[in-house]
Amino acid sequence: MKKIILLIFVLTALSCQKKEETKADNKEACADSTKTAGKDKKFEMYEMSEMAALMEQMYVDNQRLKERIKKGETIGQFPSHFLKIHKAVMTDESENDAFFKEQAANFIKAQEQIYKDPTNAKQHFNDGIDACIKCHQQKCSGPIPKIKKLYIE
Repeated sequence: MKKIILLIFVLTALSCQKKEETKADNKEACADSTKTAGKDKKFEMYEMSEMAALMEQMYVDNQRLKERIKKGETIGQFPSHFLKIHKAVMTDESENDAFFKEQAANFIKAQEQIYKDPTNAKQHFNDGIDACIKCHQQKCSGPIPKIKKLYIE
């Protein structure tokens, strides 16, 4: 028993020493990068496009809607700001092509159906998520894993 306690104590002490060394190395690396960053690069703040901000808001709204559908609660009214998808300014305006417009229309149609036919809300909701994913597979695949989490199983 004493040997086990001693072994645990030694391992803990060794791991603490390694952490201290790593912290010191990280501080030096950070200091070096700060010195060179100021000389060569200008800090730029990322600014979301109108479309990116709208999609973030639609994601949050759909998370809430998903929970209401799953709990069998009242769905409410179609969020009219979703219609901005047709006019919102994109990061790259060339992406606002016929394919995007078709997928946006499919998404809006599915979303509206949730509110018109709440008895099939789950299916209409998942159809809307399908439209998001189909579009993102062609345009911007980054958010797909996040979008897939919206599906109602």
